[in-house]
Amino acid sequence: MKKDGRLMIEADGLCKYYGDFAAIENVTFQIREGEVVAFLGPNGAGKSTTMKLLTGYLAPSAGTARIAGYDMTTEERLEGARHLGYLPENGPLYADMTPIGLLQFFAEARGIPPAQRQQRISEVVELCGLEGVLRKPIGKLSRGYRQRVGMAQVLLHRPDVLILDEPTAGLDPNQIHEVRETIRRLMGERKTILLSTHILQEVEAMATRILFINEGRLIYDGPVEDVIRTGKRLDEWFRELSMGQQVAV
Repeated sequence: MKKDGRLMIEADGLCKYYGDFAAIENVTFQIREGEVVAFLGPNGAGKSTTMKLLTGYLAPSAGTARIAGYDMTTEERLEGARHLGYLPENGPLYADMTPIGLLQFFAEARGIPPAQRQQRISEVVELCGLEGVLRKPIGKLSRGYRQRVGMAQVLLHRPDVLILDEPTAGLDPNQIHEVRETIRRLMGERKTILLSTHILQEVEAMATRILFINEGRLIYDGPVEDVIRTGKRLDEWFRELSMGQQVAV
């Protein structure tokens, strides 16, 4: 099958050791422009560690991570970061700031030219549905709105690549729907998205491909439709892989 689009996320033999413990080992995959990939695995499997290595937040013990072709383990990391929006699980926000104040702060920190800042802030406010809470302290907002503020912040500089670690964790069904709709709108902009989630309905709704990691090793990389074609429910398939069973696809 022909693969179109340039490589935007690359993991090449990524390893992270803490003493004798291997958090991840020899993780290798590539994600091309415009792909939306679900990153699955049980708790403690190595998903968050892999994402932190890809973003340059952690240094690998071995291997290489690239964003838009830039090596995130070298001085190229700053250039790679210009192409990257990273939303960690429970990402830190300044509780005493308002969403508008936070976005103004990060617009300046990201080097967005002053003449363009207000327009760009207005665009992400609309995209993430923040119009009604712009001047409320972030600490007083619901978890769903705080997650939207985090999403708006990572989108400010128009990144090509989004790495989202459990963006709907702890949200109620309405809030999950709102975050999902935001991600769908981003899919229409040809963003490259790596999405970690435990909500398997999101995989079928948004992703075209699955990466599955267990005990620090990547054990599946393939299209969502291949899993669906087996006739198994995603939760059943997930349990079998988590338990180390061989799953035919």
